[in-house]
Amino acid sequence: MALTGDAYRGSLYRALNPVYARMPLSGRGAELYGGRFNLKGTPALYSALDPVTALREANQVGSLQPTILVSYRADIAPVFDARESEKLATYGMTQEVLADSGWRSAMLEGRPVRTQDFARDLIAEGYAGLLVRSFAKGARH
Repeated sequence: MALTGDAYRGSLYRALNPVYARMPLSGRGAELYGGRFNLKGTPALYSALDPVTALREANQVGSLQPTILVSYRADIAPVFDARESEKLATYGMTQEVLADSGWRSAMLEGRPVRTQDFARDLIAEGYAGLLVRSFAKGARH
């Protein structure tokens, strides 16, 4: 990984449902179902810095599902580094809120999801990416 200032240059890995194999940069699955950092209707690419984390992220519910693993050479700027608690605090965000597993049930019940609001605010400010640790079971910091 090469995070320099607010830019990321390096490899990223993404595990996706084979249904989206012909359009791996579309963010269509996230757009249809929503995610921790995106509302339904908003496409998003969830990727990881290593292949194992990408697989863990994509298969959090149930057992290993059919999955396509792809890698990208990324050059993304600006990127907000959410691993820095001081930077998070400027948005009223904490590591605990990022890690809250209740986001999915809140989304399904139509309640606001703070992490989605946070990401929307970052996009409005011009950020192209968000670097955050994985909260999938077994993921490393």
